[in-house]
Order: sequence, then C-alpha cells, then structure tokens
Amino acid sequence: MENQTTVSYFLLLELSKNRQLQLLHFFLFFILYLTTAIANLLIISVVAFDHQLHSPMYFFLMNLAVQDLGIVSVIVPKSMVNSLMDIRQISYFGCVAQIFLFITFEAFELSLLTVMAYDRYVAICHPLHYEMVMNWKACIKIVILVGVTGVLYGMLHTTGTFSIPFCSNVVNQFFCEIPHLLKLPCTGFNLAEVGVLVISATAGLGCFTFVIISYAMIFKTVLRIRSVKGRQKAFSTCLPHLIIFSMFLVTSCLAYLRPPSNTPTHLDLLFTVLYSLVPPLFNPIIYSMRNNNIKLVLSKQWRF
Repeated sequence: MENQTTVSYFLLLELSKNRQLQLLHFFLFFILYLTTAIANLLIISVVAFDHQLHSPMYFFLMNLAVQDLGIVSVIVPKSMVNSLMDIRQISYFGCVAQIFLFITFEAFELSLLTVMAYDRYVAICHPLHYEMVMNWKACIKIVILVGVTGVLYGMLHTTGTFSIPFCSNVVNQFFCEIPHLLKLPCTGFNLAEVGVLVISATAGLGCFTFVIISYAMIFKTVLRIRSVKGRQKAFSTCLPHLIIFSMFLVTSCLAYLRPPSNTPTHLDLLFTVLYSLVPPLFNPIIYSMRNNNIKLVLSKQWRF
C-alpha cells in the first residue's frame, strides 16, 4: 500500500486469529448490544407512552436514549459481523458513513447533555419561569437545533478526516475511529482535521464550562432550601445527569487525549470501549435507578 494514494476499503482490527476467541467476541458484543438496545428502548417507550413523564426533562432523556441507541448501532453490528464471518474489511464509503454517524450522534449527545443542565438550572433556580422558558415549542426547537448542529459537526469532521488521500488502509481499532485514521494519510499530517479538532476542543470546553457554571448555581440554590425533603428531591433530579455527563466527558478525554499507538494494544481497545459503549449502556440504568418517577412507571408496567 506504500505507493498507493487511494484506498477502496479499510482493514479493521483483528481482535484474534483464534476462531473460538472470535466467536467469544461476537457473543460478548451481541450481549452488550442487546442489553444496551433493550435498556434504551425501554426508556424511550416509558417516556413516550406514559403521560406522567411528558415533561421537558424526560423528553430530553428520551432523545438521549435515541442517541445512545444510534451510537452502538453504528459501530457494534459491523464488528459482530466481522468476527462471525472471520473478515476485517469495511468499505471506504462504509467507513465514511460510520465516522459521520458516530460523530453526529456523539455531538448530539454532548449538546443534549448541556441542554439538560440548562433545563435543571431553570427548573431549580427559576421555578416560576420554568413553564414559560421550557415549554414544548421551545423544547422541540432546541432538539431540532441540537440535531442540525450534530449533523453539521459530523459533516465537518468527516470532510476533514477524508480530505487527503491515505497511504495505508489498516485501522488499528474495531471500528473507523478518527485518531487511528489520522495516522494513515500520505503526508502524515492532516491540517484540515487538526483544525476541526481544535474547534471540537473549544466547543467541548465551552459545554463543560457551561455545565459547571449551571451546577454551581444549582447547588447554591439547593443549599438554601430549608426542607430536607426538598433538597433531596432537587438532588435526585440532578445527580443522574451529572453522573452521565461526567462519565461521558472522562471516557472521551481518556480516548482522545491519549495518542494512539502505532501497534494495536489492549489499552487502546479498552479506552475505546469505555467511551463508545459503556455510556450508552449505563445511561438508562443510572436514570432508572436514580429517578423515582421512572422507577414508579416501570414498576407499574411490570406489575401489569
């Protein structure tokens, strides 16, 4: 591949050459995907069909579940098929689509988590204005804006990543991941994508700062509540979101701030699984365990 400047397909990471281990990988990813899909579909159905949960907070939570389902659906099935069929290939356009959809869903999720922090801020710090500020029309507009932003962000990253020709087609990861693709161009330095990464870091820092400021003001307000029950209720609605945002941020930083090695390592694979597959699995579980309204609705449905 040294003298070629175009590739028609990429070779993804071969987790093992042992057939039994390949089937084990397929089985583990199948269980992970099935569990994640069921958990998120459960959240979506509960919020969509129970009128008790028809509020902005749960509307955003339902959209978060949709994004989590989209993230795992973009990367896990292809890896499962490769292990089952004992192949490594993904087409060039398949890789482009995977990058675009994965980054779009990730950007949508980060933006949505930031919006959810604002929703909690308005609900706790300005409760009298909550229905006026976070009405259904405003919520739908926010989700549409977040979706459009995610699509544009995905297009920007995809264009930057594939803007120059590749001299290798070996991706040392189980899906097309940008840090590993950036090691493949002939020039060895993709100026366009570096610029996009700088924009991404700036946007991510802005979202992080906004969430931190929002929660600083939320905690300041909560500590003024005299009722212990009132403080517990306020914390119970904020804690799941704060845990999810922290998990998303920490795992993403571990994956992207650490430069990928030239040869595949178990550490690279671990970090990638942590930021791409663990949050979509645990997000609905955390909300289900920490939110009394969701637990109540789920108990009613199971009892039925």
